[in-house]
Amino acid sequence: MFLSLFIGSKFSRAKERNKLVSFISFSSTIGIAVGVAVIIIGLSAMNGFERELENRVLSVIPQAEIEGVRDPVQNWNQIAAIANKHKQVKAVAPYVRFTALLERGSQLKAVEVRAVDADYERAVNSLSNFVDKDAWKNFRAGEGQIVLGKGVADKLGVKVGDGLTILIPPAGNSQDLSAPKRVRVHVTGFLTLGGQIDHGLVMIPLEDGQDYMNMGDAVTGVSLKVSPVFEADRIVREVGAYIPIYAYLKSWKEKYGFLHHDIQMVRTIMYLVMILVIGVASFNIVSTLMMAVKDRASDIAILRTMGASDGLIKRIFVWYGVLSGVLGSIVGSIIGVLVAYNLTPIIKGLESLIGHQFLSGDIYFIDFLPSQVAWSDVLLVSGTAITLSLLATWYPASRASKLNPATVLSAK
Repeated sequence: MFLSLFIGSKFSRAKERNKLVSFISFSSTIGIAVGVAVIIIGLSAMNGFERELENRVLSVIPQAEIEGVRDPVQNWNQIAAIANKHKQVKAVAPYVRFTALLERGSQLKAVEVRAVDADYERAVNSLSNFVDKDAWKNFRAGEGQIVLGKGVADKLGVKVGDGLTILIPPAGNSQDLSAPKRVRVHVTGFLTLGGQIDHGLVMIPLEDGQDYMNMGDAVTGVSLKVSPVFEADRIVREVGAYIPIYAYLKSWKEKYGFLHHDIQMVRTIMYLVMILVIGVASFNIVSTLMMAVKDRASDIAILRTMGASDGLIKRIFVWYGVLSGVLGSIVGSIIGVLVAYNLTPIIKGLESLIGHQFLSGDIYFIDFLPSQVAWSDVLLVSGTAITLSLLATWYPASRASKLNPATVLSAK
């Protein structure tokens, strides 16, 4: 094996008489390196998007909810106790939710109002990390407080301390037309998360929401923090099997599942592209070896007359091709990992250079291109490149082992 590796490496490094063989060999190595690097960078970007989805969006929205169907939840503490018995439920928080209009002068904005308790809410999500610290610390009922999404605040043109009017539709299912309830509040802080959440969500204290909706001690529902978050739909169904009320069982996938689905779809496409790109580059190895076999025919004949077996000749050219794949894989992995680790600053520098932002924070949940290197992906891509390189060597190596030394030497 060491003899075949030694001769194969000498063949791959030597100055071939046919310069075309050298060029094709070099291009196949470059092709594999570029393919490996691009796939590693693409998979790292997908890992980054999934990380930001979990850390930003899924950390602030309700991961799972149990919500009354016909009536508010009267005894939410009972629901919380049942939910907390599930080992994958980490925390529970009550909430009151309704749709309303915010009015400031002639400006109107339809929003989702979420009434929460600051202490309970801190346990189920990380909203406090994206809200002004003073506003969240002093978030108390009875003072007419409201926290606006930054997009809502920009739409209405308000700042901290400004007054607003909440127009709340009448409760119940009555078909009679009646004037909405008007509640005067003042802005105490902003929610700055990015994406569509900032443009449609406002928060008020839980007791104020219960008062505005005439709910007494009842709540709209309870939200759950679960782990793992990507199995929230299964977990909330398991909890729902034990609760004593008729309720909707919701998970974050109903509203934001498309984000996770898109990330997984792109990741699958990246794996397919990996096979195709590296496969095409590996076909160059077939061409290289077929030409190398022809170019090295006399060397093969001499080795055969010296007693080299068919297996040795075959292994020599297998190593010849694999070394090109290994070199390309190593170079591509190094370049891919280096670029992936610095992808965010590289893209920011490119945006500054061309004066264009690729991701808008008003549309997407982030305004930068994230990246997270997973070494399992690096090993998978590199291993695939080496494996395809190995498969590409089989036919040319078999042809080399079948050369007749007498025919080759007599032709010389």
